[in-house]
Amino acid sequence: MREARVSWFRGTVVAICVLGALLTGCSRDPNVRKQKYLESGQRYYDRGQYREAAIQFQNAIQVDSRFVDAHYKMAQTAVKLGQWPGALQEFQTTIQLNPDHYDARLEIAKVLIYGREYALAKQQLDLLVQKQPNNPDVYLALATYYDAATKDTGAALAALHKALQLDPNRSESYRNLGILDAQGQQWVEAEANLKKAVELAPNSVDALVTLGNFYQTRGRYPEAEQEYRRAIQSVPNDPSPRLTLAGLFLAENKLGQAEDFLRQSKQDFPETSMGYCMLGNFYLQTNQIDKALAEYTTLSQGHPRDPVVRRNYTKLLIMKDRLDEARKLNDQLLKAQPSDIDGQIYKGEIEIRSGKASDAVNTLQGVLKVDPDNAEAHFQLGLAFEQIGNANRAEAEWRDAVRLQPELLDAHRALAGVAIHQSDWSFLAQEADQIMALQPADPHGYWLRAMADIGRKQYPSADEYIKRSLEKDSNNPSAYLQLGYLQMAQGQLAEAQRAYQLALDQDPNSTDALDGVVKIDLLQKQPDKAMAAMKAQLARYPDNSGFHGMLGDLLKDRKDLQGAEAEYKRAAELNKNNVAAVVKLGMLQSQRGDVDTALQTYMDAARNNPKEHTFYLLAGSIYENKRDWDRAKQMYEKALALRPDDPVASNNMAYVMLQQGGNVDVAFAMAQTARRQLPDNASSADTLGWAFYNKRVYTSAIGLFQEAVQKEPDNAIYNYHLGLAYAKSGQAALARQQLDRVAKMKPNSSEVEDLRRALAEMKS
Repeated sequence: MREARVSWFRGTVVAICVLGALLTGCSRDPNVRKQKYLESGQRYYDRGQYREAAIQFQNAIQVDSRFVDAHYKMAQTAVKLGQWPGALQEFQTTIQLNPDHYDARLEIAKVLIYGREYALAKQQLDLLVQKQPNNPDVYLALATYYDAATKDTGAALAALHKALQLDPNRSESYRNLGILDAQGQQWVEAEANLKKAVELAPNSVDALVTLGNFYQTRGRYPEAEQEYRRAIQSVPNDPSPRLTLAGLFLAENKLGQAEDFLRQSKQDFPETSMGYCMLGNFYLQTNQIDKALAEYTTLSQGHPRDPVVRRNYTKLLIMKDRLDEARKLNDQLLKAQPSDIDGQIYKGEIEIRSGKASDAVNTLQGVLKVDPDNAEAHFQLGLAFEQIGNANRAEAEWRDAVRLQPELLDAHRALAGVAIHQSDWSFLAQEADQIMALQPADPHGYWLRAMADIGRKQYPSADEYIKRSLEKDSNNPSAYLQLGYLQMAQGQLAEAQRAYQLALDQDPNSTDALDGVVKIDLLQKQPDKAMAAMKAQLARYPDNSGFHGMLGDLLKDRKDLQGAEAEYKRAAELNKNNVAAVVKLGMLQSQRGDVDTALQTYMDAARNNPKEHTFYLLAGSIYENKRDWDRAKQMYEKALALRPDDPVASNNMAYVMLQQGGNVDVAFAMAQTARRQLPDNASSADTLGWAFYNKRVYTSAIGLFQEAVQKEPDNAIYNYHLGLAYAKSGQAALARQQLDRVAKMKPNSSEVEDLRRALAEMKS
């Protein structure tokens, strides 16, 4: 019996050991492990938890780097996360491992179309048409390609009809057909096709949202809301349709309702990044920066490892100029991932806001070498070039940004600023339309459009846009300002005065609003009233630099030059960046004969504002008048280093080089550059004429000098140059005539003696 028991026990141990070995072997089987990771990732994916899904799919790939299904699912997840480069890479890996994975090829084509890589997309689609001629999804993608790449509506429609022929009950085909109809303003057909798409797939989010979008664009808001709510019900675990409904509330100017809805929706998605970030993103989108920062401060504590939270929190810290905190957070990101694109862009943005624009240019150009189509990097690089003073490069970068990402609002706003600076009202109208389309609830785009229409003298249209701006925000000072400009342009001075006063009531610190009030008083011949309004506002806001500068203007008009100078000085003390006040101060000092004090004013201002080229230009002009050519040249060189395309600096530098006996060809090229940008300017005509004179092309020189003298007949230098050119070309009588004119203007000057010598040389 004892032996039997022992034998049984030993047999049990052996059996248990064998079973344990089998179980252990199974748990270590890589095929089992990778499949479990894949299934787990799929469960997360189905619940909309894409970041968690990505982790599991990546775990599966680590177990087996050639696991095709995991690479494919990883790619699909990257699409959901908006990580397009990563998605493309994973799809490409999928077809490298399995060239016959046509679903992956189709997805590659879609990603390439989205990224505007149309030629590469067409290669994939051509192969798919050959290999899968009866797959309707191929023709749907082909229709998208034709619509996006070639704008060939006929070809796109043909592809869609082929898809419908292959599968008449496919919802997506009718949806795309409806989109094309809407683009062609075939509203009845569009609605019918979009309804058909919903009928065929009543729970399709894409079909429901597209029909809702159609209703929204047609102003049929209740119907749009109905479709969006149906989409929400069809996928309760997906936050995307909720964001669409919130967008509708914004379009209806129901900001409070949108906020309440998103706050409630956020509670429904405590584990999904897109869900719990939706309220903070809403605050960002509607420019409620303080609320956005508070929201993301809380989110960063609850989700410290979420990259979306970390990035948006960093962005908000930058926007609030909390640069040390932003830099610390961003440095942590870059330490972990040195090549992170967003982190590098934030680094550049921090450098811009820290006044290190040259460093930012290097940082952002490095980003664009790796990712040349990154719209945000182009936008930030534009800001860096603007800070340096290179306006042309800044505009080019902003244009690239909106070409690559048409919905990039900040870039459109920057381009609107360029349009205002250039007084290009058609360009401004175009950008204002883009801003209104992107942020229909924001009053900003509407008053910008009003400004454009005022510039084009389209007054009824401007009035309508001002009303729409005030509908969005009845306390919007910028809209009241535009109303004042509009009424002033139409000669309605009393109405304009009321509008400017309303703007000032809303923003008592506004120099533009006070300037409007004062300007109307002056136009109505009421200087005492203007002065009283100016002093009253300054009494309330004694530290407003702009107000002191405006008071200086009023005092100067009254010939109180001492009082004006004191106000300009105070304006400059309060704000070292008040360029206008410093310029006026220096000019006033020059006018009263204290040129050295004016020069010191400009040099001090240049030390305080080393990136402002204006002060170097003005200092150079004083040195030029003193005939101190070397120092004048140094000043103009500094101005050109800051703003290489500045025509005044180019013009003055060319003239100084010619006076110094420098390279005539270089000076001639600079004078030509200035002349192209200043075609109606007397100084640019004289400088180019002087360059022709030094090249001994006297006929061309005479024509330019004549133009300069015609524009400024009392300018002794222009008359002197014309006299020299006449003498060199053998026209003695005309040269003598110019000598007489210069002698009357500057009787004992060196110019008179030069002209006499030139005439004497003609006789000899």
